[in-house]
Amino acid sequence: MSVRRYELVFSGGEGAAEDLVVVERTVAKGPGGHPVYADATGIIRAEISDRDEVRVLASGGHQEAPAGVVARPLRESA
Repeated sequence: MSVRRYELVFSGGEGAAEDLVVVERTVAKGPGGHPVYADATGIIRAEISDRDEVRVLASGGHQEAPAGVVARPLRESA
C-alpha cells in the first residue's frame, strides 16, 4: 500500500534550520514512474519512490532542485 502523505525535510546546511513541507499524493507519475506528491499550493512537487527516495520536480522556470531532501511518511489519523 502506498503512502498518501509525506513530510519533506529540506535541510539548509550545517547549523541551519530545517524547512518542513507536507505533500499529498496526486494522480500524476514522475519521470521515474513513481507517484508525484504536491503541497497545497502546488509549488512543491516531488516524485517519491516506494523506498522513500525523493526527486523534487520543478514547478516553474528558473528553479533548481534542492539536494538532500528527506521524505518522512505521515500516518493517517483514525
